[in-house]
Order: sequence, then structure tokens, then C-alpha cells
Amino acid sequence: MRFEPIRLAGGYLIHLDPRMDQRGMFARAFCAQEFLTNGLESSFVQANISTNVHAGTLRGMHFQNEPHAEVKLVRCIKGSIYDVIVDMREASQTYLRWFGAELSEENGIMMYVPKGFAHGYQALSDGATVFYMVSATYAPQSERGLRFNDPTLSIEWPRVVSEISDKDAQWPLLPP
Repeated sequence: MRFEPIRLAGGYLIHLDPRMDQRGMFARAFCAQEFLTNGLESSFVQANISTNVHAGTLRGMHFQNEPHAEVKLVRCIKGSIYDVIVDMREASQTYLRWFGAELSEENGIMMYVPKGFAHGYQALSDGATVFYMVSATYAPQSERGLRFNDPTLSIEWPRVVSEISDKDAQWPLLPP
């Protein structure tokens, strides 16, 4: 695996190191030791799968407050998504900045979402399927969110939002 730091402190894109032969491809999808060596969370307690019927579907922006803050390791295993994280750490030099990247079954890239970051994504293809691991169990009392179209963030989504949950569409706006 190759760990590529992004412009938001603590965030990474993680690239597979595939081995190819006549049979196809093999790659390590996760290695606790490599994550520890790179100073990243290596203990995950839950794995989730999310499917999206239509391109344009948006999920997010979600995070959990302490003491249930979580790290996420996100991969698109079918189709493609545009994955976005927002730094919600008030003491951070990149507070309220966002970063987005295309994750797809073809490129195999994973997004490492540190604690204190909001996360969301938009399906770029019909049937996009996302697999992600989290370091903390879901705690509804700690769940928070950001509005996907909050003018303070100005996230540039690649497609018109075709579907979004009522809850995600109604997260409060950040103060100007």
C-alpha cells in the first residue's frame, strides 16, 4: 500500500500495490502493521456496505462527536463515487476546508477519514457500492452532520444531487 497525504492534515488517500499475473490481480486491502507504521488508526470495530441505485445520490456529510468520534476507511467496490471529507477540528489550520477524490472499483483508492472530520459522498455511477470500516460503534446520540450545500463550505459536487435523505438535506447550516 502507498499512503498519500492530502492537503487536510491527517487525511490520506491509500493506494493499492497490485501484483498482476496471468490469473489476474492480488493486493493487500488492509494491513494493521502498515497503518501503525504510518501513524494511522489500525483498529476497526465495524464494517459497513452502502449501495446506491442511481448516480447523483448523495450521502452525508456525517460525523460523530467525542467520546464516539470515529476514523473511517472508505473504498468503492463497485462503480464510482466522489468522496468528500471536511476538517471539523476547530484548532486545525485546515478547519472547515474540504477535500474530494474519485474512488472507484477500477482505481482501488481508499480515503482515510481521521477523527474530527465530516464525511460524505456522491454516487457517480448507478449501483455504486461503498465498503467502509469504522473505529467506533455507531452512537446516535453523538451523530452530527453538515449540509451538503452549505455556502460556508462551498463543496463542488461533480453532479446535480438527484437523491438525498430528508435528514441529510436538513442538517443545519454553519454560522457565516
